[in-house]
Amino acid sequence: MKTLFWFRRDLRLFNNDALYRAIDNGCQDAVFFITEKQWQQHDVAPIQIDLLKRRLAFLGQLLADKGITLHLIDAHDYSGCVDKLSAFCQQHSIESVYANNEYELNEVERDNAFLAKADSLDVHFYSYDGDVIAPPGSIKNQSGEMFKVFTPFKNAWLKQFQDTHFYFAEPPNMPPAVQWQENELLTSDGSSEKWPVDDETLSHVCARFIDEKLGTYQEQRDIPGIKGTSGLSPYLALGIISVHQLLALIQQRHPDVLKNAKSSLFCWVNELIWREFYRHLIAIYPNLSKYANFNDKYDALAWRDDEHDFNAWCEGKTGYPLVDAAMRQLLQTGWMHNRLRMVVASFLTKHLLIDWRKGERFFMKHLIDGDLASNNGGWQWAASTGCDAQPYFRIFNPITQSERFDPDGEFIRKYLPELEKIPAKHIHFPHDYLAKQGSKSSYWSPIVDHKAARERALNAFKV
Repeated sequence: MKTLFWFRRDLRLFNNDALYRAIDNGCQDAVFFITEKQWQQHDVAPIQIDLLKRRLAFLGQLLADKGITLHLIDAHDYSGCVDKLSAFCQQHSIESVYANNEYELNEVERDNAFLAKADSLDVHFYSYDGDVIAPPGSIKNQSGEMFKVFTPFKNAWLKQFQDTHFYFAEPPNMPPAVQWQENELLTSDGSSEKWPVDDETLSHVCARFIDEKLGTYQEQRDIPGIKGTSGLSPYLALGIISVHQLLALIQQRHPDVLKNAKSSLFCWVNELIWREFYRHLIAIYPNLSKYANFNDKYDALAWRDDEHDFNAWCEGKTGYPLVDAAMRQLLQTGWMHNRLRMVVASFLTKHLLIDWRKGERFFMKHLIDGDLASNNGGWQWAASTGCDAQPYFRIFNPITQSERFDPDGEFIRKYLPELEKIPAKHIHFPHDYLAKQGSKSSYWSPIVDHKAARERALNAFKV
């Protein structure tokens, strides 16, 4: 029986159960579809496409060494995927296709379209939930429905998995090595070159975080001036690293980490469960993939359509240094610190009262770790329109956030060198200080007054 593995956002050999099942059934071929048109429609950031292509080049050689040929096929979009995959199955007499599920609406429709064709081709399609611990729909409340608040979801998730021992899964016996040839479809611009893609380096990165930073993550994760976060989100977004692998590595050092949700060690695991929560939501509520408000009572909210203010936010020119430094970090590196994502999202949706969808799309166009489920969930949380959202009356003060999490202005100065000589006590809101110094520059005049913007947002949301 000829078997094919279909890679999507699961670009790994290790801890890939669907791939192992395909190998057990004689798989010697795998396929990945290059869908530039679809990526453009989905606002996928160029830096993430570059990371993906670099990983594919590594993965192609890795698979070849293990006896599997990775076929890269230009399909343009998801409709092309269905047609090209059907043709490949016919040409190579494929009888079984294995893949890991993707939960966004267009991806589900793509798979359903292939399933419809597979029947006529006499091809069996086997799909698995390799991107999550709990398959969507498996964590339910007492009414048999999906949780709409994170904490009870987390508690139910822990009840189901706290006694599970996760393990690092090695691939089964594989065929003899084959030849791998570089493909012109993998031509990229090198913009992600600071992010390694080889398994050896990434295994060291994971181990170093767990050994050296996991214990202080709870204390340091909100401080943008230090590297207190894992930096693994781009690899989770593309399935280069799996959540199963990360939990296995943590349990090797801390076997009881899932049994004590109040420990500091659990704090980062909690973030992995948030990721799982958002994946369940995007699967069960497909309208989220259409950028609908989860809470439809906010459909009538009167967002401001102010291009000047939106562009100032995009360019990091709001006059609030922490917001502007965060946006500069995104523009320069393709990544933004997690605490700052909440700050700038709150600023756009509450201070400027601009539709969260515009910010969500901007993030996707620039983030190396862009992921629809998490990005949508995070933006709707900040905008107070989502499931388990931040209450609309909680509006982040960009000045006090700056004073609390970047007290000396270390992060601000890194991305706003023009403020390098501003004293620490003034750097969080330099407008008044510069005015007293006789500066004629209007650059640091805030585009909106915090108090007035807060009142405007409160009134808009009350209506």
